[in-house]
Amino acid sequence: MAQSIQLIVQEADRTDAGKGIARIGTEAMARLSVEPGDILKITGKKPAAAVVALSNQGSNNISIDGYIRRDAGVGIGDTVSVEKTAPATANRLTIQPVGESIKLDGKQVSDFIHQRYAGAPLYNGKTIALPVQVQQQKQDPFESFFGNSWAGSFSSSFNTQYYEFIVTDIAPDDIAIVGSDTKVNYKDSAYKGEDGPKGKSAGNIHYEDIGGLGRELNQVREMIEYPLRHPEVFEKLGIEPPKGVLLYGPPGTGKTLIARAVANEVNAYFDTISGPEIISKYYGDSEEKLREIFEKAEENAPAIIFIDEIDSIAPKREESKGEVERRVVAQLLALMDGLKSRGGVIVIGATNLPDSIDPALRRGGRFDRELEIGVPDKEGRMEILQIHTRNVPMADDVDLNKIANVTHGFVGADLALVVKEAAMHALRREFPGMNPDDEISKEKLENLKVIVEDFDAALKMVQPSAMREVLVEVPDIGWENVGGLDSVKEELQQGVEWPLKYASVYQKFDTKSPKGFLMFGPPGTGKTLLAKAVANESESNFISVKGPELMSKWVGESEKGVREIFRKARLASPSIIFFDEIDSIVPKRGSFEGSSHVTESVVSQFLTELDGLEELKNVVIIGATNRPDMIDPALLRPGRLEKHIYVPPPDAAGRKQILEVYLKGVKDLLAGDLDIDKLVSKTDGFVGADLEAVVREAKMVSIREFVQKMAGQSEEDIELAVGNVRINRKHFDEALKRVRPSLDKEGLLRSERDSWPFRFNEEERLTLEKSYEALLSLKYGKESDESKNKIKMLETLILAPKKDFTALRDAVKDHHDKKTTDDFDYNVA
Repeated sequence: MAQSIQLIVQEADRTDAGKGIARIGTEAMARLSVEPGDILKITGKKPAAAVVALSNQGSNNISIDGYIRRDAGVGIGDTVSVEKTAPATANRLTIQPVGESIKLDGKQVSDFIHQRYAGAPLYNGKTIALPVQVQQQKQDPFESFFGNSWAGSFSSSFNTQYYEFIVTDIAPDDIAIVGSDTKVNYKDSAYKGEDGPKGKSAGNIHYEDIGGLGRELNQVREMIEYPLRHPEVFEKLGIEPPKGVLLYGPPGTGKTLIARAVANEVNAYFDTISGPEIISKYYGDSEEKLREIFEKAEENAPAIIFIDEIDSIAPKREESKGEVERRVVAQLLALMDGLKSRGGVIVIGATNLPDSIDPALRRGGRFDRELEIGVPDKEGRMEILQIHTRNVPMADDVDLNKIANVTHGFVGADLALVVKEAAMHALRREFPGMNPDDEISKEKLENLKVIVEDFDAALKMVQPSAMREVLVEVPDIGWENVGGLDSVKEELQQGVEWPLKYASVYQKFDTKSPKGFLMFGPPGTGKTLLAKAVANESESNFISVKGPELMSKWVGESEKGVREIFRKARLASPSIIFFDEIDSIVPKRGSFEGSSHVTESVVSQFLTELDGLEELKNVVIIGATNRPDMIDPALLRPGRLEKHIYVPPPDAAGRKQILEVYLKGVKDLLAGDLDIDKLVSKTDGFVGADLEAVVREAKMVSIREFVQKMAGQSEEDIELAVGNVRINRKHFDEALKRVRPSLDKEGLLRSERDSWPFRFNEEERLTLEKSYEALLSLKYGKESDESKNKIKMLETLILAPKKDFTALRDAVKDHHDKKTTDDFDYNVA
């Protein structure tokens, strides 16, 4: 007789789900004398079987998926008896659909079973999932069935769904191997045995089908599964288990999925309520329907009643204008208070608008616990992608980790759609046109795989739900697209990229990154471009906010807009909120006399969001302005917009880099007489936006010249002539006459001086102010060769990106020593 040991059931790995695998440790393998690939008989309330695989968990554990747990009649944490078995090949087996009659082609079912389960153990009561092709236009949807060898049509009127079937008869033994000679019988009548579904079907969902919600799932199990499976524990303690659980969070995060998985795992009676089903035009009919559902649940306890979108049938009564809704809320309150079967019936509500629900429902004894089902993080997204790509044939170049990295703000439903869209793109790539009448070869179908290109195309088509209202698609802008500004790039990299990419180092040093950055400088220097580049490089969500769009004439709406932006950013972290022209949103308080104080309220809301009780995690604020002196000072202290980054007009080296960026795409069209260095020397005072305009205008001059020459020519001649078009020096000379620089020498000095209060300490500012005073004194004094040289030297020192304060002090000292009483003394206020 085979040796039997007792092991504790654990949740299976998500990649093992549906594969009929049981993972045990090396010690358990030795005690059972089995090796990977052998068959184990697993006995709980009923017998089941699985193929052995090695586990890295404890020696007393066995990891099996939801199907095997259900077949064995056990849950996670239960003990099962495990022994080695050597089943014979099955002569015959019979399968039936669970819950409803489904007409399928018996031969196709037989072919699928032989292909999918060849060499695998099947047994009486074994639940299997088969893909059924549903034709949506017809009343009886179950038209046909396909397996791996199916070569049917790609018509959009068909949809593939997995349905549950059960093995109702197998010979010669209760556990047998599927072989080539096994005869498969298919009965289309619904299986109505004791293992059949209770109430409405909770779907084919188990814990292994839920990713990214480990903490939430553990809490739900503690509140729902444990009271239903072990009510005696609560009776012993003399306490009442939770009667209701409210799951809330953005759409698509898995609220309904959790409720269905728990119902399956507990094998409980399951019933669902949705608003439109309940509401009736007849007086008292809605309440009666509710009472019937609760009565049936109590009769069939343990039971779960799932109310989806509960805000639609239980809105706040003081705000509801309909009498029916008020009566439904009152009836629901009475039913939840009057549940007699202690621990036998649990109500799960799901909503994405928890604040719209009547507050009387949200107290102890009704919805005892409220659990937020949030947007998944990187690890959660990886788990979800593994689940949805379980049965997808993928090429070796597909890296799910990379996809998880770039899908911030994507909820589970979005990731499922990404996988589906990638598969559809693979179909379009391999079968262009997708003609339903074309025959598809078996060989081509077997070689069909989803590649990286398919996922890239899918990511362009799917928008993240959590960010849909505020998401701005970041153009593909990297640091290489930003000319010059090396010191600014370095500061932004250290403040934004490093904390996200090297989070473990920051944790080790117990330090936090700056919460906010203020970029200021003259218009057109590239502040917005830098914000987009840092968002792209740090692989973060990018929320762009224009100041005036937040302002509303309605009281409280502007503040609500600020709250909503920060809420979305928290949900979809890591994210960057970019406030362009931030001085229009948060001006100095008290500066607008006689105004409606809207801006002051917005400033207060902004300050609260930045460092209020609710901490910002992985959310970075970047503000951009050319008037930093207008921003409320409270915003500029450490802990808020603490890093002040001056984005200066580009110097000669910077202008050259910017021109190279804008000329990158037309390198082959540049004539030999064009000297970039000479062009740079002619663009003193031009900012990045001006240089872009110069390049664009030079191209337009060349195009105009070409069009004028080729007017009246044939299309063939025009096509031939296009290959000889060039952009030469005279085109740029003409462009420089049309585009004027944003800043002259005075403008450069003025913008530089405006930045000093935010960049330098008091002593350094005093030195710079004295230098500026000396410069103006020389400009308005007697003109000489010496004074011209001195002016040029002072301008160079003042405008230098890195200030040489020693040289500045010497220049000022030297100037005051030599200054005569005849010089015009220009004092700066």
